[in-house]
Amino acid sequence: MGRFKAVFFESLGYSVDTWQQLEADLRGVAAGGEATFGEQTQYGQKYEVHGTLQAQSGEPVSVVTAWIVRWGEDAPRFVTAYPGEKR
Repeated sequence: MGRFKAVFFESLGYSVDTWQQLEADLRGVAAGGEATFGEQTQYGQKYEVHGTLQAQSGEPVSVVTAWIVRWGEDAPRFVTAYPGEKR
């Protein structure tokens, strides 16, 4: 699965050298979207945020970002991101 996601984000113009831009863009998706509850695990409560990533290539792309708020903590931590539904 990890390699699939790498190929997906590379196709949008991101690379290992531009990880900071990808991080900022994914945080922007999360900040602009509405979190929905995911599963509760032994580690904490998971959430998903669906949104649109304005890719480096210039095209808008649907993505899902996944986050977890660990038990006893208040701040969400990034878990993963993957392609959302095609529009």
